[in-house]
Amino acid sequence: MNHIVLFEPQIPANTGNIARTCAATNTWLHLIEPLGFSTDDKHLKRAGLDYWNAVNIAYYPDLAAFLTYLESQEKAQLHLISKFANQVYSEANFADGGDHYFLFGKETTGLPEAFMRENAEKCLRIPMNDEHVRSLNLSNTAAMIVYEALRQQGFPNMELTHHYEHDKLD
Repeated sequence: MNHIVLFEPQIPANTGNIARTCAATNTWLHLIEPLGFSTDDKHLKRAGLDYWNAVNIAYYPDLAAFLTYLESQEKAQLHLISKFANQVYSEANFADGGDHYFLFGKETTGLPEAFMRENAEKCLRIPMNDEHVRSLNLSNTAAMIVYEALRQQGFPNMELTHHYEHDKLD
């Protein structure tokens, strides 16, 4: 099982887009408060469209509460997604039968520096040209990471092909 964990997300459209990705990939969404918006926010709902009922979502009052939850989970592996990481995400093994928790920092400041230093071996990076941009969009990075994990896992419980009533390829 894969899990996307958002640390203090601030932009409702990002969280809405990530929720939609979670619904499409059977991925849990974990939100660590405080959030920079209300989950009733119209922008959040619009970005997630009508998929919110298909999202397994959990809330935590702070990072410590999430980490306490994580300690209680068997085979849980935490991965910190950061531009400061030295290991490339595609080099990590997500097909080991464990539950993978991909922790993303808030859009403006990322994850707390002290926490990252304590967990440097768990940090993963998406390669990019740092000369041109400061960071990639949060919802895009979440999609890249979860789909790499699913690719390695053989896309469990997902339709690799589907025929639609009005299929454009028929």
